Order: sequence, then structure tokens, then C-alpha cells
Amino acid sequence: MSTTSASSTTPAKTISVNETIRHARIHGLGGYRPERVVTNEEICQWIDSSDEWIQQRSGIVTRRFAREDETVIDMAEAASVQALDRAGIGPEQIGAVVMATVSHPYQTPAAAPELAHRLGIPNPAAFDISAACAGYCHGISIANDMVRAGTVDYVLVVGVEKLSDFTDKHDRGSAFIFGDGAGAAVVGISDFPGIGPTLWGSLGDQRDVITQRESWTGLRPAMEDADRDEDIEWPAFVMQGQTVFRWAVFSMAPVAVEAVKAAGLTPDDLDAFVPHQANMRITDAMIKALKLPEHVPVARDIAETGNTSAASIPLAMSRMLDEGEAPHGGIALQIGFGAGLVYAAQVVVMP
Repeated sequence: MSTTSASSTTPAKTISVNETIRHARIHGLGGYRPERVVTNEEICQWIDSSDEWIQQRSGIVTRRFAREDETVIDMAEAASVQALDRAGIGPEQIGAVVMATVSHPYQTPAAAPELAHRLGIPNPAAFDISAACAGYCHGISIANDMVRAGTVDYVLVVGVEKLSDFTDKHDRGSAFIFGDGAGAAVVGISDFPGIGPTLWGSLGDQRDVITQRESWTGLRPAMEDADRDEDIEWPAFVMQGQTVFRWAVFSMAPVAVEAVKAAGLTPDDLDAFVPHQANMRITDAMIKALKLPEHVPVARDIAETGNTSAASIPLAMSRMLDEGEAPHGGIALQIGFGAGLVYAAQVVVMP
């Protein structure tokens, strides 16, 4: 009896593959923030809290909520148009669309194919990924690998959330945290390395730390019993705040440090630090753990946008570039972390 494993058997015919590994970078960023500004005072109409307490605990002063008729695809389209324009890339050059979101309200079809159609992108690979607040960094890693391997020349990566649809306004622990928005990046071929190695991972045994309160199938009995659609309470996202804080501070800071090392750099080489906008105190703790030099600007958009999950990093980086807070062509560390628990971090050259 033969002991040769199937994996070591030489195939009778050879598959042709692209053997040239290319470089990739971000060519353009875009962002979209809904018009409606929601203050802490408005949030406190529904929970026993105060503006002072919310700012003290999270750093959030205001957040943006989308219109009732405004969808994740609408917001993603606005951010994507800006990103494509700034990249100088036409829709016909995009070979794939990767949308990171946990708030598109349909299991299927995905949001990415519809977005691609609206943008006039002809027949791309298009799919959604669900990696919560780390979704955008996951998308950048996927796009980087696709471009480097020669699968496509350009990828549109979008992080977008309409978390106001999934927030329990009566939940004191989470009602003040979330906001809506979209950020987009065009990743494509480059003559220099523009995206460093990604450090990512997951802790599935911690799924209850940040979670959707109940499943969609668990909602079915409530829908059958409700007299009207407005009587239905959609499954909200809830979190164990202190557990999330400790995990982010003590576990994510070392990941950020290792992502910089993996890129062959030190914190002193950075021109910007763009962490997921989860909590101002988490950001401060990560700065301390990184021993970040004072000259490195840090994204603190959570004060005006709240936690926009997958959208927070591209929204923040886009704003920093627009306002001259970070330099075009500079080196930035970005890290996302959230429900799953999942995380991802990489160093990138800003467009």
C-alpha cells in the first residue's frame, strides 16, 4: 500500500500563475459624515446620565446619525466617489470592491455588489466582510494581498456603518457610544511598498463581550406578535464596557507595537497614529504603551463622531489629511479592534 500523501503528489499538469509579486499602496481616501449632529444632551433624554459623565467616560461630545431613509450603501457611495476622485482612478479600473460593515440590514444580497453598480464599476468581485471595528483594516490587508498577487490592479475598500439602527437608546451602557458614517480607500499597484504586514487575530471565546443582543431568527416570534412594524425592537448591539477597555488597553497596545516592528520601523518613524475611535481613554492608554513621541499626531475623531466601527479609521485619516494634521505621503499606524473579539493592525503610507 502506498504511503505517499496526496499533498506531495506532483500534478500531471501545471497551473499557470502570476509569479511576480508587486507593491501596493493607498491611492486615495474619502469620508462621509451624515448631516445630523446628535449631542449628549439629546442622548440623555433616554438614559440616566449627563454630558459631563459621557465625556469623562468616553471623550464623546457629539456623534452623527444618518437620516431614516439613508442607507449604508448611500453613505458608502458618497465616501467612495470622493476616494476615487482623489485617487485619480476611474470606476472601470476597479477590479474588486470590499465592504466592511456589520449594519447592512440584509443577510443577502451583500451591500458591495449594489455599491459597485451605483458607482459604474463593471463586473468586479464584490463582497462584504463582517469584522466589526477591525473590518476596515481587514479590508486593507485583503486588498493589499490581491494587488500584490496580481489578482486585480485596484481595489475599493469601504468601511461603513449605520449603527443608529442597532442602538438601544435606553441602554445606559451603549446608547451614547455609536454613530454613523463611511470611509473609503482605493488600494492599487505602486512602485514602492505602501502597506506593511498585517497583525490580526480573533478570540472567539470572548464573543459575549461585544455582541448583538439576539439573533435574527430569535426576532421572528416578536415580529409575528407585533401589531405594527414600529412595535418591533431590532436586535441591538451591547457591550461589557470595562472588559472591552481592559482588553483594548492591555492586549491591543502590544499588537500595535508589533505592527510597527513588522514594518521595520519604530514609533519615532511615524507621522500619524490612527487607532479605531472606540474611547478616548483607550487611545490615551495606547499612546502611553507605544511610548509615542509627542510630535506624532493622533486621531481623536471620537469626540465629534462617536464610535463608527468599521468607518472610524478611514474617516479619521481622511480628515487628518484634509486638515493638514497629518502629511500626505507620511507613515501612519492604524489599528482596529472590536466584536468577535477581532483585531487587525498595519502601517501604511498615507496618500
